[in-house]
Amino acid sequence: MKIFLAGHRGMVGSAIGRQIKTQGRDEIITRTHCELDLTDQEAVREFMQQERPDAVILAAARVGGIHANNTYPAGFIYENLMMQANVIHQAHGAGVQNLLFLGSSCIYPRNAEQPMREDALLTGTLEPTNEPYAIAKIAGIKLCESYNRQYGTDYRSVMPTNLYGTGDNFHPENSHVLPALMRRFHEAARSGADEVVIWGSGTPMREFLYVDDMAGASLFVMGLPRAEYDAHTTPMLSHINVGTGVDVSIAELAAMVADVTGFTGHVRFDCSKPDGPPRKLMDVSRLAGMGWRANTPLRDGIAATYEWFLENHAELREV
Repeated sequence: MKIFLAGHRGMVGSAIGRQIKTQGRDEIITRTHCELDLTDQEAVREFMQQERPDAVILAAARVGGIHANNTYPAGFIYENLMMQANVIHQAHGAGVQNLLFLGSSCIYPRNAEQPMREDALLTGTLEPTNEPYAIAKIAGIKLCESYNRQYGTDYRSVMPTNLYGTGDNFHPENSHVLPALMRRFHEAARSGADEVVIWGSGTPMREFLYVDDMAGASLFVMGLPRAEYDAHTTPMLSHINVGTGVDVSIAELAAMVADVTGFTGHVRFDCSKPDGPPRKLMDVSRLAGMGWRANTPLRDGIAATYEWFLENHAELREV
């Protein structure tokens, strides 16, 4: 197949690309942002009409942690809505029958029953700190479902829990919690600092999935025969949770990252900063019923991520 992989330079997109190349059966089409702005409807239309891919994997997104979502809410909702609408609509216009959309666990209500099942979608109020991003991702799911209902396409959606791994963003302000902690503890260990301050109380529970596992799950779901996929979903509840089914507290996560990075000082929690939802654990029974489970233990994944971090961020090896 000829697959357009949107977002191929991102953490998830690059992992998916690596796995497709390992399998060696399909041709991957990619474009950088400079080559193709996915928020530009006409540019996406021209690209789709010219390339005519057999399938599309929509891994492109504007992403970030609590700070980034709070600071740039307009950018998060606008850019993600535009990218999704353009890619999905123009894929249909070019005759693409198979598409995989990557969403996020933030689509579920802030106080959703734990673990969060797929049918919790649209049953309550979203977490305020990332509501614009969540709204965009919900719209992506509904775009896929609506095109399936109206045009008979086979557009599927997977909702990952918190992802981490090689290729992650380690920006001190705009990254997600695990890479942000990794950079902070790394810098503290190298500088000999005796304390690291972490946002929030440390009590929220979070689930983390290694990005290579997410890539494997994505290709697994995309490759399922339509009858089998449809047997586990309904036309307006078609998304699939992807996670480990296991969570840890932020305090436990911090201790694990501190150990991997070699930080031996004190960890202090700043309770004046927001915690986000008290718990976010995915119910992954639907995906398990299809035949897939994650296989990378959290500490092993953190160690592999830190090794990649040291190899690819020379400017941060010695602080």
